[in-house]
Amino acid sequence: MQSLPPCSDKKRFSLYIINYPEVATKGNLFSLPMKHFIGEHAEDDLNRLLLSASRYPGIDVPYAVGQIACRRQIRDKLPSWYANDALVFPAGLAAEQCSPEQTAVYKQRLVKGAAHVCDLTGGLGIDSFFLSREARRLTYIERQKDYCEAARRNFASLGAENIDVCEGDARVLLPDLPDSIDVFYIDPARRGGAGKRVFALRECEPDLTALLPELLRRAPRVIARLSPMADLRQTLSLLPGTTQVHVLSVRNECKELLFVIGREAPAAGSLPIHCVHLTREGKEETFTFSLQEEKDCPAPLADAVKTWLYEPNSSILKAGAFRSITRLGICKLHTHSHLYTSGQLLEDFPGRRFAVEEVLPFSSKLRKNLHTSIPRAHISVRNFPLTADELRKRTRIADGGDRYLFATTLHDGTKTLLVCRKHDKP
Repeated sequence: MQSLPPCSDKKRFSLYIINYPEVATKGNLFSLPMKHFIGEHAEDDLNRLLLSASRYPGIDVPYAVGQIACRRQIRDKLPSWYANDALVFPAGLAAEQCSPEQTAVYKQRLVKGAAHVCDLTGGLGIDSFFLSREARRLTYIERQKDYCEAARRNFASLGAENIDVCEGDARVLLPDLPDSIDVFYIDPARRGGAGKRVFALRECEPDLTALLPELLRRAPRVIARLSPMADLRQTLSLLPGTTQVHVLSVRNECKELLFVIGREAPAAGSLPIHCVHLTREGKEETFTFSLQEEKDCPAPLADAVKTWLYEPNSSILKAGAFRSITRLGICKLHTHSHLYTSGQLLEDFPGRRFAVEEVLPFSSKLRKNLHTSIPRAHISVRNFPLTADELRKRTRIADGGDRYLFATTLHDGTKTLLVCRKHDKP
């Protein structure tokens, strides 16, 4: 195909389509005209673009609009894929459940050196692709034909030559899979009938609890990616062979739970739970504990609010390491507050750190006059009778600024407002 010069406006692009109509169709998405179209209209109003389809003869505008919409869904979630204009996406892509790039990269360490990994629920192929970078061979299985077609083209474009794409239901294909598989990876769909979102493990598709015995008979290890809304302790009771858990957060939002399951379960309560926060700066905050440790930890309570205040990251809060975290040398403000304090700064605390400026006993008089000294602040509540919105309304404090106001309860039951400033990590 003859190469085309850069296209800088819609009129010139239309001339290209007239001259090269055969290369701008859905069947040849990798053509330069189609790439130009998608690139130049990436920020357009898509409804208007559809209505103006007649201005672009030779282009499958609805298909191109679908690709633009899909790319917008993954722009922040999968930056390296978004930057690759050779990739295609299935119609009606829902990026909600696919792994963010940071967590997909993190999971590579769990299959490092594996001979053969099988992704039973391939989907868009994000996890398959990144896992294949650390495995000698990977089998991608997906029921939907259009996802398989897109995966074949994308894996080829990405140079992932060690991935085999299989179309079909994993439960049906399982008996015919090779014996060489040493790790199964599964991400059960969390949508029920009529698109209803589900979180209970047995309601997801496929049902991992029913499939697990056969998976472990065929391979020594299974890695399950589950909803961040799943109850960790209840899920452990359903997956008794779990050997480790990884609770992954990105930019302080819990994204997924990873359960690594083997043929032999560790001693009750001793399996490691890894709380991992992948920060905006590309760093990792990690904290590891066990349920037995959480149960046995004394978790000292502070007799007063000290110089520094700490709020654990979302992975630690999700995992429930409320007592274990005190082993870092901090004290809880209250059994149920999940805020911590210390006299000396804990530089590597896995969460947010604040310098305490004032400790104010909460009262009606304080509530009425506080906005005069603190006109703007970020408000959070922990173990407090008012919500953040209610407190903001009653104090008339506007949102924003460089101060943080924590409304909480101290160990003696005193309702308190803590005026703080965030201490950024070096």
